[in-house]
Amino acid sequence: MEASATPPPPLDPGAPVPIIRTVGLTKVYGGGDAATHALRGVDAVIHRGELIAVMGPSGSGKSTFFNMIGGLDGPTGGRILIDEVDVAQLSAAELAFLRCRKIGYIFQQYNLVRYMTALENVTVPMAFAGVDPDAARGRGMALLETVGIAQRWDHRPVELSGGQQQRVAIARALANRPAILLADEPTANLDFATGQDVLDLLVRINRDAGVTVVCSTHDHRLLALCDRIMWIKDGRLDRVQEREDVRITVGSVAGEEP
Repeated sequence: MEASATPPPPLDPGAPVPIIRTVGLTKVYGGGDAATHALRGVDAVIHRGELIAVMGPSGSGKSTFFNMIGGLDGPTGGRILIDEVDVAQLSAAELAFLRCRKIGYIFQQYNLVRYMTALENVTVPMAFAGVDPDAARGRGMALLETVGIAQRWDHRPVELSGGQQQRVAIARALANRPAILLADEPTANLDFATGQDVLDLLVRINRDAGVTVVCSTHDHRLLALCDRIMWIKDGRLDRVQEREDVRITVGSVAGEEP
């Protein structure tokens, strides 16, 4: 991994507080003629308490950017700062601690442990964080209540619908009270009505708990709910739009690639 020796630019003391910053972020897969430049010098800022939609066509680098800011993959160059800590400089143990305590993940395929009940799935991250088992069980039930699926606490994933599995995944992502919630295509595998319920739930978590929510998505419904939209194109941050500046008409969205 290559790390830039250049310090990140200083913050404006009068600006909103950033929780995620990327500075000259690059990611290259492979080498030589086969090298793929997934990210090409992305400078981005996400402020504490925002709800952000990350959008872009397939192959744009959107998923790579998403994995980078979540610490799931390391950069080739540039910096990723979480609360002004450069994650590329952390040891494996320090990075694992940050991911466990600071960031919650909602995966597109849910990634629930199939032989565990809903409650057991939710409490797994708490076990890694050293939470007392009785306290973990109580917190897990409270989270399942929050996402509206407490009555299914003893059901395994095969006994749950896609929407129910997504709710369990959201509860699990909130297990260690993260400051950041990363959702990868949270409505991709859901029907329209269930997808809307999940979006409404993410908005409620963002507004009520103050959790910074970043969604990688193709779902245009999120555009009416988020604070800002980051458009990724050809490995670069093409534009950042405030919600009120996005015009949605039948069949098109201003700023979207055809």
